[in-house]
Amino acid sequence: MHGWIILDKPIGLGSTQAVSAVKRALRTGDYGKFKVGHGGTLDPLASGVLPIAVGEATKLAGRMLDSDKVYDFTIGFGVQTDTLDAEGVEIAASDKRPTLPQVEAILPRFTGPIDQVPPAYSALKVDGERAYDLARAGEDVVLASRAVVIHALSTSPALRAEEALSEITLTAHVSKGTYIRSLARDIALALGTVGHVTMLRRIKAGPFTLADSISLDKLAELAIARGLEQILLPLRAGLDDIPALSLTPDQAGALRQGRVLTGIARDDGLHFAMLDDVPVALVEVRGQSVLVVRGFNL
Repeated sequence: MHGWIILDKPIGLGSTQAVSAVKRALRTGDYGKFKVGHGGTLDPLASGVLPIAVGEATKLAGRMLDSDKVYDFTIGFGVQTDTLDAEGVEIAASDKRPTLPQVEAILPRFTGPIDQVPPAYSALKVDGERAYDLARAGEDVVLASRAVVIHALSTSPALRAEEALSEITLTAHVSKGTYIRSLARDIALALGTVGHVTMLRRIKAGPFTLADSISLDKLAELAIARGLEQILLPLRAGLDDIPALSLTPDQAGALRQGRVLTGIARDDGLHFAMLDDVPVALVEVRGQSVLVVRGFNL
């Protein structure tokens, strides 16, 4: 059991609880003990794609954390909360409601490289403490802005109304480190009003989409039937943007010992080294030399 289980995480469940659910499924199916980790935190109030790494795939979870994500999210106009989502308490209000043309006119300002101030209620650390712990304790949390990239930001094609909007749903393709709650706050402020996220659903994380995902009920059902192999995606599925590098048995043995291969005529960059169908390592090619980045114990 080395690979990826992609959950469609329901609202109300934390990412750590989702990892626990997969561990429980492995125990239920008597699969033995494997490391399990997630490839990108998803807030309890958010739903959608949550990649769960099993076994040797946990060595690739860091790359998944760094990958782009795509979200559908709804901004409710007129109220800003301290958490910037529906969980918080109201801290500002406005009677102004934007129209669809006004929203579409300001979206280019939030597309491309932007600076963004993360929410006070976030897991970022301030002097060694989690920002959300300080905020919950009543402290005034001020976080530094950070550079992120919004690759694409669009409204639903079904929207064509000219009247004032109480809410709007957008789709955002974003880089790592982007906070959708901050994006919603800033869009509302740019429109001369305030707002907060009322719905957040991740529809893609790295290469994984909702089409790859399963519900917790389906996970439990397959665990009881000992059928988790049916939904376990291979190790390589998390690296679909990386070319494969075929090895000879001698080359595979050398890489497993941590040695450097030389005389490999491939483009520089990351490759997924394979012996037949068995993953050997994530490697980096530099000037015809191959160095191990992450070795797999398979």
